[in-house]
Amino acid sequence: MELLWKCLSAFLVGGAICLIGQVLIDYTKLTPARILVSFVVAGVFLSGVGVYQPLVDIAGAGATVPLTGFGHTLAVGVREAVDKNGLLGALTGGLTATAGGITAAITTGLLMALIFKPDLKE
Repeated sequence: MELLWKCLSAFLVGGAICLIGQVLIDYTKLTPARILVSFVVAGVFLSGVGVYQPLVDIAGAGATVPLTGFGHTLAVGVREAVDKNGLLGALTGGLTATAGGITAAITTGLLMALIFKPDLKE
């Protein structure tokens, strides 16, 4: 029963985040790039005010996989690095915390480009 609750909460929270993105695409003139950046900034802001961590505790991957989760990870990394290294941590903490995800995204993109041989659109 606990597994069912975890899956349901991840689905609902992740779905709500995607719903917000879809509403922004459909009903505003924001470009997709601006919406994605807004999601990262929202994750940083919500993490900074202490709202996002309880959401992560409840929803797990439903809150950490979307771009708001990337912003949350950036904020947590900066906070931990500042506590450990002082002001220098503000410059290094975010990249240290997200390096694994960034590397996975770049590597996966490179592999897909090599496998599927994309062409330029004309």
